[in-house]
Amino acid sequence: MPIRLAPAALSRVQSYLAESSDALGLRFGVRRTGCSGWSYVVDLARESREGDTVFEQDGVRIHVDSESLGLVDGTEIDFLKQGLNEQFVFRNPNVSAECGCGESFTTDADKAA
Repeated sequence: MPIRLAPAALSRVQSYLAESSDALGLRFGVRRTGCSGWSYVVDLARESREGDTVFEQDGVRIHVDSESLGLVDGTEIDFLKQGLNEQFVFRNPNVSAECGCGESFTTDADKAA
């Protein structure tokens, strides 16, 4: 399943890319951390890495490393503004639990391990 950007996230990422001429797109993945096990990593992709899966939406390339792909496959990335706060929000169908602070998540595969 593809990684998708909701309209607000697509607009935000396009503005970041317009400001950074050396960026190839968005890099999206996870790293092990936090109370529940995994935390999202979002940055500008400045190079294509071996093993990357690249999704494309409206001219924006989303680079996902092979280790992260199974944990984020099918995720929709959105961008929300609430008052003075702005943040990316992830709707990940693989998440089975999140920590109380919302910084990390667990999948069913983690529970089985």
